[in-house]
Amino acid sequence: MGNRGMEELIPLVNRLQDALSGVGQSCSLNLPQIAVVGGQSAGKSSVLENFVGRDFLPRGSGIVTRRPLILQLLSANAEYGEFFHCKGKKFTDFEEICKEIEAETRRVTGSNKGISPVPINLRIHSPHVLNLTLVDLPGITKVPVGDQPADIEYQIRDMIMQYICKDNCLILAVTPANMDLANSDALKLAKDVDPQGQRTIGVITKLDLMDEGTNARDILENRLLPLRRGYIGVVNRSQKDIDGKKDIQAALLAEKKFFLSHPAYKHMSESMGTPYLQRILNQQLTNHIRETLPAFRSHLQDQLLSLNKEAEECRQYSPDDPARRTKILLKLVQRLAVDFEKFIEGSGDKVDTVNLSGGARINRIFHERFPYELLKITSDERKLRREINYAIKNIHGVRTGLFTPDLAFEAIVKKQISLLKGPCIQFVDMVSQELITTVYQCINKLSSFPKLQEETERIVTTEIRELESKCREQVLLLIDTQLAYINTKHEDFIGFTAAQQTYNQSNKKNAAAIAGNHVIRKGWLTISNIGIMKGGPREYWFILSAESLSWFRDDEEKEKKYMLPLDNLKLRDVEKGFMSSKFVFAIFNTELRNVYKDYKCLELACDSQEELDSWKASLLQAGVYPEKVTVEDQGNGAPENFTDPQLERQVETIRSLVDSYMSIISKTIKDLMPKTIMHLMINSVKEFISSELLAQLYALGECSALMDESPGQQQHREEVLRKHAALKEALTVIGKFSASTCTIPLPPPVDSSWIQPSSPTLPKNSVSSGKAVARGHAPSAPRVPTHAHTAPPSNDGLHRFAGQPHRAPPSVPRRHPPAIPNVK
Repeated sequence: MGNRGMEELIPLVNRLQDALSGVGQSCSLNLPQIAVVGGQSAGKSSVLENFVGRDFLPRGSGIVTRRPLILQLLSANAEYGEFFHCKGKKFTDFEEICKEIEAETRRVTGSNKGISPVPINLRIHSPHVLNLTLVDLPGITKVPVGDQPADIEYQIRDMIMQYICKDNCLILAVTPANMDLANSDALKLAKDVDPQGQRTIGVITKLDLMDEGTNARDILENRLLPLRRGYIGVVNRSQKDIDGKKDIQAALLAEKKFFLSHPAYKHMSESMGTPYLQRILNQQLTNHIRETLPAFRSHLQDQLLSLNKEAEECRQYSPDDPARRTKILLKLVQRLAVDFEKFIEGSGDKVDTVNLSGGARINRIFHERFPYELLKITSDERKLRREINYAIKNIHGVRTGLFTPDLAFEAIVKKQISLLKGPCIQFVDMVSQELITTVYQCINKLSSFPKLQEETERIVTTEIRELESKCREQVLLLIDTQLAYINTKHEDFIGFTAAQQTYNQSNKKNAAAIAGNHVIRKGWLTISNIGIMKGGPREYWFILSAESLSWFRDDEEKEKKYMLPLDNLKLRDVEKGFMSSKFVFAIFNTELRNVYKDYKCLELACDSQEELDSWKASLLQAGVYPEKVTVEDQGNGAPENFTDPQLERQVETIRSLVDSYMSIISKTIKDLMPKTIMHLMINSVKEFISSELLAQLYALGECSALMDESPGQQQHREEVLRKHAALKEALTVIGKFSASTCTIPLPPPVDSSWIQPSSPTLPKNSVSSGKAVARGHAPSAPRVPTHAHTAPPSNDGLHRFAGQPHRAPPSVPRRHPPAIPNVK
């Protein structure tokens, strides 16, 4: 069984669990779950009680064990029990333990015969036990009784599978000797999850109840119906003995006498009986712990090293020290300034690869959103020509003008410049909102000090609003400056002479000819308005050039699907669908022609608002403008239908002049606006946070109150210190232990094909539908591939299947049916 050091292994793990459980740390030694599996009345409870030497498990007819019982047996001088749900309470009366198990079972499952996978944790200290951890599972049943659910068989099977499918679970397959072993449900379930038999031990009970003249010698000698780990026979108390309160110690003596005196078993009496079974299980536990202890020690050391600095800071922290409070306040404000600057200017550390934030979002406003809003102003050609027409006529009055009036040009230009105020103010608002959002992201790191966070947020937000107001005034001043003087001598202005020699349409053609097929944008878009009968929405690779919009099957650009000329195209917004996560816009022909095949418009979808805005800006650059809803003037006729050639020439001339001058203004505004906002808002906010914020916080006169911690921060600091102390204690416990132990090799494989795995599956009309179900065998678990076991056997008992540190703790089973882990 190993040396004294080996015997101390399981208490060592229990001490580690005690040290780490109080701080929410799991002892990831993956202590094997020795699951006791068998049918009802197979003798599972008697086996466990024989281990303890006491009557403490509920008994009765039908299904009694309705929740898993995780039983820790610890060798100690005193004899008592402890429940995990009754911390600090010691049960010295084992009848009270039995009543507590019944009460705790009813608390979760009710008074009916239903079951629950939530375990009951019981730890028993006794001088009569070896160190073991076992899981008593509900007995396998076939027929529901009373008000049990119709699928009780499948519920029990799923619960058992949640435990025994884990590679670090040793399976005690309990089968009574007076039943056909080849039909044992326990062995069938074990075969499903452990086809090589590496972790299955057969336990044969009720050997004393076999018919006279029969025995189980061939089975116990592992010659008939063999298992790799063989069988161990035990003799439990009969129901008459239990009712008569026969002492378990007397029953164990009777069991020993039975094996020594029985002619079929006396030659192997030393490897039979409850004490021998205890020693075998204890040996498997200690072997596993010995194998996993070095890795666990390394894991604890890594955790301790990562926690040392924070724990030292927590120990040195004195919440009532004014000097320390001031120092922390200074550090927090400095860190806020650094974080804000990183968000705005960009940084290589902790890069967000999912969303745009801070300066990147402001950059998108600078170069995509704002130019898009400016272009929308001049996109309604029909309305602009009508305004020029009315301006010329109103300036001439009753007279017929011979020359193009420059006052009409100035009036139209000033109106167009005035329209820039809206987008410019909106531009300031968008940048201001992004600055506030960025500040919130930075200030969230002050959540440990709620009052400091609140005051900092108020002060910085107020400053941003004040700077926003100043910036608006400056922006309006820029627009008013442009309105104050129309500079027709600007070097880029075409002038009246040049305007009279060309028309807007020819200019567009020349510009297109110069641009050629210059690619403006590429990217994925989904054509969303194709009907299901024609294939449904499809994603294509789109290429936008100065003359056309083309799409291909993929981004290799080999298989072109269609090329759409941009002539007479406009775009409009499409409302987002109720269940859709896409952002959609539509392209249509102003002459009501089909855009694509028999579709009047082409609805294109992208994944984000940013992508949508970027495509709109690119289409504007290519000359595809947004749709404008124009109101027809009543009684004014249709001014765009010119009958006077001279008036038409004047309108075209002024239109060219306006276009030329507004191009100059737009370039100026697009250049000056980002500079103005950068200077008056963004740089000023950075300067305020780094230079003025601390002074304003001090000016509040409540510096001490600002640094009052939140309850969560106090709790976090206490948890850090507790966790650090627990890790040190755990490493101290491990350091005092010597792991120089011996192991027992795994027996060689045997032919276990005689065990037929369960194969039927759950009926379709399960209990969840509220209908009765046909009874049958429980469904089988997925088979573990046999090729996974081609490696040579290990030298120790559980080394082949134990030690999966990423698995869930055995005391918390999953509710859903488990998958069978591959054995590696």
